[in-house]
Formats: sequence, C-alpha cells, structure tokens
Amino acid sequence: MKINYDTIIKDINPVVRQKSEPVKLPLSDEDRILLMDMLTYVKDSQDEEKAEAENLRPAVGIAAIQLGVPKKMLAVVVPDEDGNDMEYALANPRIISESVQRAYLKTGEGCLSVEGAHEGFVPRAARITVKGYDLLQDKEITIRAKDYLAIVLQHEIDHFSGTLFYDHINKANPWKDIEDAIVIE
Repeated sequence: MKINYDTIIKDINPVVRQKSEPVKLPLSDEDRILLMDMLTYVKDSQDEEKAEAENLRPAVGIAAIQLGVPKKMLAVVVPDEDGNDMEYALANPRIISESVQRAYLKTGEGCLSVEGAHEGFVPRAARITVKGYDLLQDKEITIRAKDYLAIVLQHEIDHFSGTLFYDHINKANPWKDIEDAIVIE
C-alpha cells in the first residue's frame, strides 16, 4: 500500500477511534507488507525532499488504525541520544511496566491523524517496558524505553484503544505544570 498524507485517516473519521485487534503470528504476507510500508512512510517522511515530493507529513510513528486497518501494528523511527535512528516495526506491542514518574514534551504532541490545534501538555510515563514482535528482528523483543522513545511508543499504542493524544490534555488548564515530571525539549 502506498501511504501518503491523503491515505491517513483523520480524527474527524470515527474509524480512528476504533479498537485494534491482535495480529496473528507469524505475520501474514499482507500484514508483513503493510508493516514495512508503514515503516517506509515514517522513514521517508523524515526526509524533507521525499516528504515534499510524495505528500508525506513528517512523522516519528504510525499505527495501522490510522490507515483504516484495526490491527495492533505500529512503526516508529526515533533518534537516540547519539543521533542514530531506533527503528521498530512492531506487531502486538504492549506495555508491561511503566514508571510512576511522568514525562511530557515541552511543546505538546502532534499526530498524523490530527489536523486541528490541540495545545497542552500530554502527561505520560517517563519510562516504559514494551514487549512485542519486531518484524525487523523477526522475533519477540523487549524494549526498555525512556524519554522521547517512551512517549512515542505510548502515543502509538494509545491508538490501539482509540485514544488520541489530546484525550490526555488537562481540559481546564492545558499548560498546567505536572509536578516532578521530566520535561522533554
């Protein structure tokens, strides 16, 4: 499936709120291709020239439901502290533990499925442990994520339950300080 910004389901469409189902392992050829196409979208969207030429909105992650496929699959490409990309193409990822300490992005979050402005802090766990099947490594893996990667994974896993980032924003005071939270620039 050739993915571009036009093929991504926006939050005005109730499909994006649909619950996703676990994927059967080993992955079918169809699921394998879709997951790789999702990863390609994320990677290509981070290349300014490709993004412009192919109508790709920059992203660090995408979930299958954003393409109208209610399956627990996601792809992320996030730089680590050294500037190297951490890439995952995950099926059935689940958070098995999370820190009590919170973290949030200083500028708030965005989403390929959200066109309107939804400003405010999105409190999430500062550290999480995720288990799931990674297509790139072709095995079940455990990811211990912190800071930005932890936030991105939580954002994408939220899509499986139909939750969007702005559901976490304090409606009364969107920029309210979150006590003892790690602020990620």
